[in-house]
Amino acid sequence: MSLFKEIENTIKTLDSDSIGTERKKVLQPLIAFIQDKMDVNNTIRLNFICTHNSRRSHLSQLWAQTMASYHNVKHVYCYSGGTESTALNERVVKTLQKSGFQINKLSEESNPIYSIKFSENEHPVIGFSKTLDDEFNPKAAFAAIMTCSEADGGCPFVPGAEKRIPITYKDPKKYDNTPQESEKYEERNLQIATEMKYVFSQLKLN
Repeated sequence: MSLFKEIENTIKTLDSDSIGTERKKVLQPLIAFIQDKMDVNNTIRLNFICTHNSRRSHLSQLWAQTMASYHNVKHVYCYSGGTESTALNERVVKTLQKSGFQINKLSEESNPIYSIKFSENEHPVIGFSKTLDDEFNPKAAFAAIMTCSEADGGCPFVPGAEKRIPITYKDPKKYDNTPQESEKYEERNLQIATEMKYVFSQLKLN
């Protein structure tokens, strides 16, 4: 699958060996969920959930979808949602653009809709903030991946989820409007990208 060259170059710099043993154990249930679906040729639906669906859940959704394509894992559909909706944060948009994603803003309301592409030939991911039960998201047969501790603690039950998998990340939001803002968003972006690369690299293709 041909990704945009800049994204491919970003992926090549990611070192899965930098992920510690304990963190790999946290990622293992997601690997197992995807592998189990692949083994019986079932569709793989992954819904990444965070409180506001504005930062970490979108980064996770985008990189999981991209890595599925990069590793040639078929029938993977990635979603994101929150316990409440706000907006896809513009700092996340800029960070993804820096990694090579082609992003177009399709609307101008307080919760804008974005078209986000990682490849010429793949459908764009439609990015906007939504609650986890939004009609845009699957209603059954999906894994709910909890990307923040607030959503993990405040959302013990996700309706329709076949499996609930906590893979939490620190929120770069705390660095908004500080000198470290850009560095911390990039740090979180590359951590999530590296971990999603590792997850999809561990799968055995049929």
